[in-house]
Amino acid sequence: MADNDETKGNGSDAQAAQQGGDQQAVPQMGILGQYLKDLSFENPNAPQSLSLQGQPQINIGVNVNAQQLAETDYEVTLEIEAHAEHEGKVVFHVELTYCGIFRLTNIPQDMLGAVVLVECPRMLFPFARRILADATRDGGFPPLLLDPIDFGAMYAQRMAQQQAEANGAANAGEGGEQA
Repeated sequence: MADNDETKGNGSDAQAAQQGGDQQAVPQMGILGQYLKDLSFENPNAPQSLSLQGQPQINIGVNVNAQQLAETDYEVTLEIEAHAEHEGKVVFHVELTYCGIFRLTNIPQDMLGAVVLVECPRMLFPFARRILADATRDGGFPPLLLDPIDFGAMYAQRMAQQQAEANGAANAGEGGEQA
């Protein structure tokens, strides 16, 4: 019986050591903070714009940027712009810059861009969406509730554009040598 207990103990110690080693390599993402960096709401034709007949045309623009602050820390910026017009007149214009500071550890280098530009803004989006809805509601309009954003598709488009630019630069360089 004592042999079995020792064997179990040694096995448990080996498992604990193995798990401890695995925990060090597990990718982790933590939010150190998030904040409203800039908010601008314009209602240039109030009070007439508050009694519109019909729906305004609303154009939405979204951009994501990131900046490395330290070895494992990144500031991720989610910029949302909404511009509403009705019969050629501006109904409202809102610009929102919402940021988060993320600590990313043990993320494989080939996955880092996707984590920073897809997963981080995905975590920020609900907070930015609420601020945008509150701003439009406080401006006298129904709250502007954005549909979920496919940050993965935005990232894929960005990568394809960068690849096309790199290929274009390479081809221009080759063409320049031949001329």
